[in-house]
Amino acid sequence: MNKIITVKQAVEHVKDGMTLMIGGFMVCGSPTDIINALIEKGVKNLTIICNDTGFPDRGIGLLVANHMVKKVIVSHIGTNPLTIEQINKGEIEVEFCPQGTLAERVRAGGAGLGGILTPTGLGTLVQEGKEVIHVDGKDFLLEKPIRADIALIKGSVADTTGNIVYKGTTQNFNPLMATAADLVIAEVDRIVEKGHLVPESINTPGIFVDYLVER
Repeated sequence: MNKIITVKQAVEHVKDGMTLMIGGFMVCGSPTDIINALIEKGVKNLTIICNDTGFPDRGIGLLVANHMVKKVIVSHIGTNPLTIEQINKGEIEVEFCPQGTLAERVRAGGAGLGGILTPTGLGTLVQEGKEVIHVDGKDFLLEKPIRADIALIKGSVADTTGNIVYKGTTQNFNPLMATAADLVIAEVDRIVEKGHLVPESINTPGIFVDYLVER
């Protein structure tokens, strides 16, 4: 199966109302070409699972700026005033999740787990509506796994079978999200032939990746 497609072909998979995971941290490690193509397509009512909503003029922030997002599951929004503005107007729903907990919920979704137990958030607003589990005399919040229809991730180098290597901190959330969606599309800086990557350098095995888009 040929996994290499164009950006236009990639966004054809994204439909109104879908739930998307988008990798990266403050745009670093985010699939910006695919995001820009989504804006051109004009999809709407998206639920986005991501670390943050970035900035108004870059990355995920552009989806917010163009009113394409109905909900975000996110660890922070402080760098994007448009997200805050839309919250205040009732135009977007935000589910806050502590950053480590968010990563673990994605991991749990990818691993087929029923959830994770964490003390983070006990006695705060994070606890509202969640089950408290007692283990060995200690309380933990049950945080449920999350999955998406599509994960849009960003890699540095991939081979033609979909094995991916990330440079430095660009792997933020990307390897986890590659395991937790029904369809995974990776935007990469460069594609090489099978066998060109050192096996122990591979962060995301190709079995998780459905399609590749070369920048």
